[in-house]
Amino acid sequence: MATAQDVEQHVPIREGDYGERVATVEPGGVEYIALKERHGKPIDLFWTWLSPNLEFATVFVGVLGVAVFGLSFWETALAILIGSALGSLTHWVLSSWGPKFGVPMMVESRGAFGFLGNILPAGLNAFTGSIGWFIVNSVSGAFALLALVNLGPTWFWLGFLVIVVAQVLVATFGHNFIHLFERFALPLLGVVFILATVFIFSHANVGAAAAPGVNHFASFTLLLTATFGYAAGWNPYAADYTRYLPPTTSRQAVGFWAAMGVFVSCVVIELAGAALATVAGTKWGPTDIPTVQLAVAMPSWLYYLTLLCIAIGAVCANAINIYSGTMSLVAVGIREMGMTLKQRRAVLAVAAGVLGYLIGIIGQANVGPGSKYEYFLLLISYWIGCWLAVVLVDYWMRKGDYGDESIFYDTHYQRWQGFAAMAIGLAVSVYLFGNVYGVWVGPIPTGNPGIGDITFFVGFALTAVLYYVFQTVTRSQSAAAPIGSRA
Repeated sequence: MATAQDVEQHVPIREGDYGERVATVEPGGVEYIALKERHGKPIDLFWTWLSPNLEFATVFVGVLGVAVFGLSFWETALAILIGSALGSLTHWVLSSWGPKFGVPMMVESRGAFGFLGNILPAGLNAFTGSIGWFIVNSVSGAFALLALVNLGPTWFWLGFLVIVVAQVLVATFGHNFIHLFERFALPLLGVVFILATVFIFSHANVGAAAAPGVNHFASFTLLLTATFGYAAGWNPYAADYTRYLPPTTSRQAVGFWAAMGVFVSCVVIELAGAALATVAGTKWGPTDIPTVQLAVAMPSWLYYLTLLCIAIGAVCANAINIYSGTMSLVAVGIREMGMTLKQRRAVLAVAAGVLGYLIGIIGQANVGPGSKYEYFLLLISYWIGCWLAVVLVDYWMRKGDYGDESIFYDTHYQRWQGFAAMAIGLAVSVYLFGNVYGVWVGPIPTGNPGIGDITFFVGFALTAVLYYVFQTVTRSQSAAAPIGSRA
């Protein structure tokens, strides 16, 4: 029977002494966290996942339901509750794996995908986090910072640079510093966003009807998929922030606090966004700046405090995006290039910051909330849904037993089942059901526009069935994990 002590004899152990120190760069990269280095409490996960969602990108998810999809406030609220609950539930499950396996999420993913097959989800996650979310959050943070100091769009490069440098610094320090930063940011962000939410609702018209002629079911499924995509966007990072917890920690408590951090923040802030879209005088046209609309619903002193918190919230979110995104790049299998693992992770974090900065400067408002943002959320839900299907079914079929965990780091451990199931499920569901206007609309929503977007549900179900069939047909002693009992 493989124990945590046995695992340390078969996997790469994270280098250096780290403990609970924060004023130092985290040593190592994606290696197993030894027992002597484990620390922390489940409650830590609550603010770690609460603070990153206290930002304008979350607000605008709620705005989408009313201002873009044409739903009423209450229809929007229902979609927010269901989508956020689904994304938080999967976050609960994946977060609980961290103390058990002691490895990052995209390393554990190798158990289902194999070393090379894992390049598909790890590569997508690296792009989504280090580039996609990085730019979306940074742009809104930069515009908020410029409005706060009364500088025009010509100074965008400077505001963007300040935000980028701050979040790269936090991410470069690593795990412990990120947890500390999120905890200390929470009191300010929490108080200001609660006050902002109260003022928004005091000016909102939550009883307003849906837009004339709107297809309620189609718009509802589009928003439901977008809200799920936002909450589930954190799923591929889940174990990254729980792997340092001792293996004796209550895994239910770990999952609960991580899920509650995501659920509470997403629901409250997205509902505030939906209410904001009903406030008389707000404008959501293609040339209107979304963050400016906050000024209509609150006094100037709170508006400027909110702008400050939007900038800080962007740093909170992107510190996590950069940290986990760069670890996904390492998990892809990038070689040392003559550097230690610590140097490699730090260099990749800086490189992601530079690349994101350049793309952000070129795109500016065209890549932030308010411009095709819903497309990004839908696309995220597509690939994460298929990836979730593979890792969850694999865990279930193995009864949570990955033996001595050597397969997580064995470059010769190859499996086609996970890659094939995810690739086929993703391709078929997107081709037939994808509904990203201006990018791709599949034949089924084209012929049946009232269906909206159910790509995530189809992709998840199809991928889960395919993976189960592939596993059942090809299961053999060589394909199974070593016998153990760490369920």
